[in-house]
This record gives sequence, structure tokens and C-alpha cells, in this order.
Amino acid sequence: MAPAFQTANSADAADKMSRALGHAVARCWSRLSQEAQQDLFESAVESQGEAIRQQLAIFLHGQHARTLDALHSQATPEPDSLGG
Repeated sequence: MAPAFQTANSADAADKMSRALGHAVARCWSRLSQEAQQDLFESAVESQGEAIRQQLAIFLHGQHARTLDALHSQATPEPDSLGG
């Protein structure tokens, strides 16, 4: 039996593997070093073209744990000064 990555259409298999790797990177983005983040970001832009730079930056900014923590703390309503 052939390995799962060797399918009749190797382009489809390569695309599937790239998507899987991309999803994995996005899930652990905030745990990567700044250098690794920069290298991956620039590689993605080089691969897909400059047009994706801003959209990708916005997406990854939303994947970063520190960014998410800040957004959640801003969204938490503060009690008013009158206690009501």
C-alpha cells in the first residue's frame, strides 16, 4: 500500500500537505520565536506575492496570544465608579 502522501494527483497531495503545515503554524504562531515568525512570514509573502502581505500580517496578528489577551482584556466591561 502506498503512503498517504502518494496519491494519484501529487499536486493535490502537495497542496494538502502545505495546508496542513500552514494550519499547524497558525495554531502555534505565538509560541514561535520572533526570528522564526519573520522567516515564515517573508517566505509566505515570497510564495504568494506582495499583495498578501497586509492581509497575512493582520491574520497573524490575530493569532498571537499576547494580541488576543489584550483584545480580551479590552472587551471585558469594567464596573462603573458608582458600583452599579
